Amino acid sequence: MHIVLPGALPDVDAARALVPHLIEAAPVFVSWLSSGRAQLQTVDPSTTGCTTYEQWQLQRAGYQPDAEQNLAAGLGPLWVANKHIAPDQPVWLAELVHLAPTQSTTAMLTSDDLLITPEQSVALFESAQELFDGTPFSLHPDTDRRWRIQPPPDSRFLCASPTLVASTSVNDWWLKPESARPWRRLFNELQMLWFSHPVNLSRQAQGLPAINGVWLFGGGRAEQFRSPSPPSEIRVHETLNASFMAQDWGAWLKALGELDAEVFQPLAQQGVKPVLVLTGRTETATLEPRALARWTQWLPRSRNTWSKWWSYRR
Repeated sequence: MHIVLPGALPDVDAARALVPHLIEAAPVFVSWLSSGRAQLQTVDPSTTGCTTYEQWQLQRAGYQPDAEQNLAAGLGPLWVANKHIAPDQPVWLAELVHLAPTQSTTAMLTSDDLLITPEQSVALFESAQELFDGTPFSLHPDTDRRWRIQPPPDSRFLCASPTLVASTSVNDWWLKPESARPWRRLFNELQMLWFSHPVNLSRQAQGLPAINGVWLFGGGRAEQFRSPSPPSEIRVHETLNASFMAQDWGAWLKALGELDAEVFQPLAQQGVKPVLVLTGRTETATLEPRALARWTQWLPRSRNTWSKWWSYRR
């Protein structure tokens, strides 16, 4: 069994301060850390265009980007709901988002934060469809949160995942090449169209952020998923991620303690020793259970060995 915990690997300074609290809040989790052999992988989101958790998903699925793509291109075919698209066709997705300019940059909320109803998505799609008619881009429905866009065949964009953009800055990922000018023009027209759209007027009256744009990403093809890892039971728990992103370590410890009591302890009582996958901002730790760790952790200099890599990784 693999247990995947996005947001479970704090940055080093926070990790050091959390060690004594971690032992008290999540004893089963700490016992798994103690009995596991950690393999650390440092990643560069500015190069991959995706979060560490998304990178783990894509690598496990066997995605191999082309020379002109970043890894995030694979999120298109990975996340698209319509799986009947030809395997050699690039899949681009447009996520419904909220964009908020600040003094120095532009912040973004993804669809996860917007509480988009099916009716709202349909109404916005119908208005956008009229705007896309007559352009080199075609628009297709996919889910309430994301639509599929088909750019011109020669389009080459290096895009980032909405989750990564929301945790950094829109300005860092905005498509600036000359080849992206037709998309930027269409994007600006869509923002103007939706500024006073009835959906957004209704949302604003309810105190909800406007859905005032889409974020384009993807471009990979289904045929690029090759040699995936052997299937195994995977349980993903994302309850740590929100407090991790906010660096609210009190809430993070509380969420981890609840996860430990409600999920980890029952598994430990059944004798389960899972492979742990912990992701942070720029690192992923994979912990494989060690057969003799149950005894060696009590040998001199072995107790709390986990806290050394946890606190001093580089």
